[in-house]
Parts: sequence; C-alpha cells; structure tokens
Amino acid sequence: MPMAYIYGKRFVGRMTPVVASLREEIFPIPYEQINWNLARNHCAEEDLYVRHPLIQDILWATLQKIEHFFLQWPCDKLREKALRIVMEHIHYEDEASQYICVGPVNKALNMLCCWVENQNSEAFKLHLPRVYDYLWIAEDGMKMQAYNGTQLWDATFSIQAILSAKISEEHGPTLRKAHDFIKQTQILEDSPGNLNSWYRHISKGSWPFSTADNGYPVSDCTAEGLKVCDFLCFMVALLLSKISPEIVGEKIEEKRIYDAVNVILSFMVSRQI
Repeated sequence: MPMAYIYGKRFVGRMTPVVASLREEIFPIPYEQINWNLARNHCAEEDLYVRHPLIQDILWATLQKIEHFFLQWPCDKLREKALRIVMEHIHYEDEASQYICVGPVNKALNMLCCWVENQNSEAFKLHLPRVYDYLWIAEDGMKMQAYNGTQLWDATFSIQAILSAKISEEHGPTLRKAHDFIKQTQILEDSPGNLNSWYRHISKGSWPFSTADNGYPVSDCTAEGLKVCDFLCFMVALLLSKISPEIVGEKIEEKRIYDAVNVILSFMVSRQI
C-alpha cells in the first residue's frame, strides 16, 4: 500500500550525496543509462524463484501504456479516490499499532506516506518517536531489528523453563513480574471499526509477538508460528494460574483465557491442506 501511494503521487525526493551513493551501490550500470521499460521484467537469477508467464509481462506493459489516461480528466478522479482509500488504510494500520506498524520497512514507508500527504501532519509527528522501537546500538554501530522486539515470545519460554525446572519458589519475583507482563501484553479488544472493511482478523484475547502496543495477533512468522505463539501464551497463563498468588500475583481472569482460546480456534482452516 505505501509503495502504491508513493508511486501514485509521483513523489520524488531531492537528490543528495547519499542518494547518489545508493544508486551507485545498488544498480549494476549508471542510473541515468537504465532503460526502465526493458528493466521492468528483469530479475536477478538468485531472486527469481518462479518465472512469471508471458501474459504477466504483457499485462504489465499494457498497464504502463494506459496509465497516463488515468492522469487525465475524468479518469484522474478515480485515481484520486483510490489514493485516498489507500491512505485511509495506512492511517488505520498506524493507529491500530500505535504507529509501530508490522515491521521496520513497513513503518518507514508508512511514515513517508504521512509526510508526503502533509509534512506537518499529526500522523507524521506521531510516527517519529516510535522509530526508536526498531533501533539499537551494537558493538559495531546502530542496527535496525526486523520487528519491534520478541518480548512476549521470550517471556513465555523463560517462564516455561523456570516452571519445568521446578525452581519457581527461588524465582518468585521474576515470575511475578513476568506474569504481570503477560497479563499487560494480552490484547483486550479487537481493532476498531468493521474488521472486514479493513481486512483485519479478530484480536481480542490474543497476544502479540512483542508488546501490547504492536497490537497484531499475528507475528513475523507464518500463520502456524502465530498459533504456536498464542498457544504458548495461553499455556503459560494456565501454568502460572496453578501457582500460589503469593508467588506470581493475581491469576489471569477466566474470561481472558476463553478469549485466547477463541482466537486460537479462529485460526483453524475448514479443511486440511
């Protein structure tokens, strides 16, 4: 969606030494000499997992030829409406994830779209402080991680290790804090609005891969990985509920356990694949 919006708006940034350096690094021939019409269907052999059919090449070429008609009246009205709808979906994703978005690339592009739409918008300003959710300093400089963390995932495995080793009493304070974190991280409400209209799944009762702010009932893994993540969170909550509240704090509410089960069942497919 953000790439569609950026291209659809014909946004072009100013040339800088960094941009020039990136062009030189990325492209095998000078940028100015690239024939983009010929390059449209090119792909490095290492990245070409499935060769696209001739009809796909013809379709892309046809769309490129007729696109200029959609830049003229009255077709430009349809294009403007489409771009507005795309931007509405981008804003929805931003707000539903507290401007963390599903990943760092997605976040950077969504933030750029907000800037292209309005450089002084509240949406763009809300994006800025959440950039740091993805950055960290390593021994050789700044890094960007592929998600905003694995906090919930790591916590569930750590808790299970302590419980499996039967050393819960020695690590009571740790379990109490972990239990509080598990409870605070559970998503307690579905995303706002009509979920079908925004192409969202139910999320009430689920756990995210990282933090509650992320808000996604799915992880950066496959759908099966998501089910495992939710299942682990559910099992940890049950295991902790059997330990004395004096050690781990108040038990998680039964209704929230039912909500978690409901989400897990909702990911089932109707037939075997």
